Formats: sequence, structure tokens, C-alpha cells
Amino acid sequence: MISCCSYEQVGLKMFLGVTATVGNWNAEGTTCSLILEDNPLVDFVELPDTCQGLYYCNILSGVIRGALEMVSMKTEVTWIRDMLRGDDAFELQLKLLKQVPEEYPYKDDE
Repeated sequence: MISCCSYEQVGLKMFLGVTATVGNWNAEGTTCSLILEDNPLVDFVELPDTCQGLYYCNILSGVIRGALEMVSMKTEVTWIRDMLRGDDAFELQLKLLKQVPEEYPYKDDE
């Protein structure tokens, strides 16, 4: 299960400057939605009609996936809704693929 209730609020605000809420958990507790309340990456951005298929803020999904890998969680992060594409919110879906056991390159008892 991904446990990120209060930590995601502090971490996202501290490192990315955004606030978010977590919701839409599945029954197994392995998939949730991260709804961004604000997104500073899009303050002065308008996508032309020729670029409507572009996920302009896709770097955020990579940042979140990379941060979760650093704490031994293999995840898949995809965009569900994007205001630049005409949706009413910015929403990412986080899916836990597997919990990777931590490996230490040294022995503790030496």
C-alpha cells in the first residue's frame, strides 16, 4: 500500500511548491489519485491546437516516480486530467507495482 497522506502534502509543497490531495483509492490500496490544487508550471502556458496531445507537465510524473523509487517503491505514474487539455483539474494516478526490498552493500555486524 502506498502511504502518503501527510507526507505528500509536506513533500510536494517543500520540493515542488505545489499542494495536492490524495483520493480515489482502489480496494487493494495500491492505486490512488493525486489531485494538484495549483501547478506553477502552467502559469503562463497556453498550448496551441497543434499540440493538444502533449502532456506539458509530464516532468512531474517522472519526478514523483523517481522520488518513490528512492524509498523502494516501484510505481507507475500517469496523467488522468490536465487543465491545459481542457479538463477541470490536474490529476495524476499513482499505481504501486511492487515494493522493492532494501539492499545494503555492507554488513551491519562487522
